[in-house]
Parts: sequence; C-alpha cells; structure tokens
Amino acid sequence: MRTIKFLIAGATLIAAAGVASAASVSGKITKIDPKTDAITLSDGKVFTLPEGIEAETLKVGETVDVTYSGTGPRLRASKIHVVK
Repeated sequence: MRTIKFLIAGATLIAAAGVASAASVSGKITKIDPKTDAITLSDGKVFTLPEGIEAETLKVGETVDVTYSGTGPRLRASKIHVVK
C-alpha cells in the first residue's frame, strides 16, 4: 500500500513538471525563416515550429499565440494559433 501511494505521488509530480515547463506568449511575427522552420516575434524571441506547421503558412505581421518549451536562444513551439 505504501508503494502504491509513493508511485501515485511520483506520477503526480512528473505530470505537474510537464505542465509547468510549458509557457505561452502572444506577439506579432516580424521574421519567418523557412529554411529552419522558425519565426521571430516582436519581442525578439525565436521559436522553432512544431511538426505539421510550415513556415510558409504564416505571414509577417500576423499576431499569434505560441505555446512553447525550452530556454535559451531557440524555443520549441508546441502550438501556434493565429489571432484574427
């Protein structure tokens, strides 16, 4: 019984860590790099696009909501939503 409680607690912590590592930001696209499938927002952050979203489908000047993970100069987008 004690082992089960420990496993449940561990799984809860792992799930919470996964949720906590994702962040989101909104901004206007200022640059699109189709070679590297990356976009730059007006705040200077550069996001690598997720599988299934091609750089050619986005336009400079569009406002987007980006869900991402990672730190440093290149952030990995997991979801991009164009704000209309």
